[in-house]
Amino acid sequence: MTPGVGTAGVRPHRLRRVRLFVATSLDGYIAGPGDDVGWRFDDGDYGYQHFYAGIDTVLIGRRTYDMACRLPAWPYAGRNVVVFTRGDATRIASPDTVATSLAVTDVVAALRVRPGRDLWLAGGGGLVQSFLAADRVDDLIVSIHPVVLGDGIPLIARGTPRVPLALVGERRFPSGLVQLAYRVEREPASSTATRD
Repeated sequence: MTPGVGTAGVRPHRLRRVRLFVATSLDGYIAGPGDDVGWRFDDGDYGYQHFYAGIDTVLIGRRTYDMACRLPAWPYAGRNVVVFTRGDATRIASPDTVATSLAVTDVVAALRVRPGRDLWLAGGGGLVQSFLAADRVDDLIVSIHPVVLGDGIPLIARGTPRVPLALVGERRFPSGLVQLAYRVEREPASSTATRD
């Protein structure tokens, strides 16, 4: 058998990665008081188009979805969107969008086995915590804006378990924005096995 080719002669698709791509303030907030995001830079691309080309599904919480629906243009055009809710009351008013109250682990498992590009965990803070707690994040790309907000919605909520990360990239921009890319470090399955 040829390496990387399945028994039917078809190449198996690579496992789709869950990638958090997010803007934060220097003090770690993804939105200020009252869901304020006016402090985020919009003077450049900051790697967004390249990232967006590599994903085909956006994973968001209900509050983030509601905020996106209030924007002048739908920000996830051409992508499938999954809105995580705590109930079935979320009204969907955007194209290629579904709402779910299923567990993060179940949704990610179902999406990962389908062929496609990577999955963008776009927030909000509560959903990021759920994904980290369920060990369902593979990569984090964090764009740190040179501003201190002092309050708001934290990127990483209290109670989130420890997640070891490996720095795989960093970029500095003239605006003062620093973008850090991390890969979640997981122990190999064999090292966690019980020894006789």
